Amino acid sequence: MKRILLIQGHPDKDERHLCHALEDAYTEGARAAGHDVRRVDVATLDFPLLRSQYEWENGALPLVLRDAHTLVKWAEHYVFFFPLWLGDLPAQLKGFLEHVSRPGGKQAGGNGHSTKGLEGRSARVVVTMGMHSSTHHHHWFFLGNGAKSVGRDILEFMGIHPVHDTVIGDAGDMTNAKAEEWFEKLRKLGEQGD
Repeated sequence: MKRILLIQGHPDKDERHLCHALEDAYTEGARAAGHDVRRVDVATLDFPLLRSQYEWENGALPLVLRDAHTLVKWAEHYVFFFPLWLGDLPAQLKGFLEHVSRPGGKQAGGNGHSTKGLEGRSARVVVTMGMHSSTHHHHWFFLGNGAKSVGRDILEFMGIHPVHDTVIGDAGDMTNAKAEEWFEKLRKLGEQGD
C-alpha cells in the first residue's frame, strides 16, 4: 500500500468542478484498495508568491504551507488535479509548487543547495481542458506546454520520477456518461496507486 497525496490545483475554492469530482473518484478507489490518502486543496491556502532569489534560497516557509509541506515529504506518490489555463497550470498551483520545491535547508531539511529532495517518489498529473476532440492537434500543443512542463520542469526538478499524465478534453461539454467513464478510470488508477 502507498502513502498518496492528492493536490487539488483548481483555483476556484467556492464551487466544485470536474477536477474535484475526479479527485473524489481517485480517492474512492485508493481508499477502497487500502492506500493511505491525504489531500491538499491549494485554493484554500493564502500564501505570498516568491519574488526574489533570496526568498527562494533563504526565506521562511509561510506558516499556512507547513502542514502541506509535511504531507509532501510524507507521501510516496502524488496526484495533481488542475484545469489547463492559458496553456499552463493555474498561477496559485505554480506558486505552491515553487514554495514546496525550494532548496533551502529550512524547508527540505537539506544543505540549502539540493533541490532533488523527493527522489524515489512518483506522480500523476490529471489535467482537464475545455478544447473539443475536433481540435486534437491543439490538445497536444497545450499538453506540451501544460501537463508535460509540470512533470518535466517542476516535479522532476524536485526528484519525482516517473511522472505520468492523464489529459481529459471537452471538460465544459462533457456528457454525464463520458464523465462516469472518466470517474471509473480514476477509481482504477486510485486502486492501483498510480
